[in-house]
Amino acid sequence: MSLYEHVFLARQDISGQQVEALVEQYRGVLEANGGKVGKVENWGLKTLTYRIKKNRKAYYTLMNIDAPSAAVEEMERQMRFNEDILRYITIRVEQHDDGQSAMMQKRDDRPRRGDRDGGDRPRRDREDRPRREDDDRPRRPRNEEAA
Repeated sequence: MSLYEHVFLARQDISGQQVEALVEQYRGVLEANGGKVGKVENWGLKTLTYRIKKNRKAYYTLMNIDAPSAAVEEMERQMRFNEDILRYITIRVEQHDDGQSAMMQKRDDRPRRGDRDGGDRPRRDREDRPRREDDDRPRRPRNEEAA
């Protein structure tokens, strides 16, 4: 069986209990087809970047799935018919993360952008850049204005 991360957006008009009922409904579909659902994270009601089917907000929910592809296809087929589901995406992953997703972490706990690639790198000046062999033009100082 393959591992998947599945995120779906539910309409803002429904309640939190109805979102949980949707999760249980699709859990039943997956289990009936030989799969299982691991971690489920409710990310809550969030503002959408743009309107989707006249909705400005949506309930976001993440499900970690361990199921055959036929089970996932059946779940997605049923989601297409459900009017409460605005959008969904299923991504195949190599392994599930044990901790919280990035959406559930506090901003202070997340790695900073500069820390991901080894920190801020110093900027190279024009004089430090390597020259091509066929470039024999004299270099202009950086701050000199054109005359």
